[in-house]
Amino acid sequence: MVNAIVLLNVERDKVNEVAEKLAETQGVSEVYSVAGRYDLVAIVRVKSNEELADTVTSHMRNLKGILKTETMLAFRTYSRHDLERVFSIGAE
Repeated sequence: MVNAIVLLNVERDKVNEVAEKLAETQGVSEVYSVAGRYDLVAIVRVKSNEELADTVTSHMRNLKGILKTETMLAFRTYSRHDLERVFSIGAE
């Protein structure tokens, strides 16, 4: 499982529309509207780096209203919950 955090700057009047479209995108598990330097944060959970590249460069890039993105690849997950096990159910 490959996990990534994508930080997005979005046109001011398109934040809700972009968030909803991102949430419908395969591989995107969550989308948060946030305060600060970025407008949205998308959590991407996919099976491979190739799928991550496709999600970010093909699907997200085509959404109108996104001005800029920054993608952070997660190396490890530190959590009280076994998220890896939960998100990998049925992936085999």
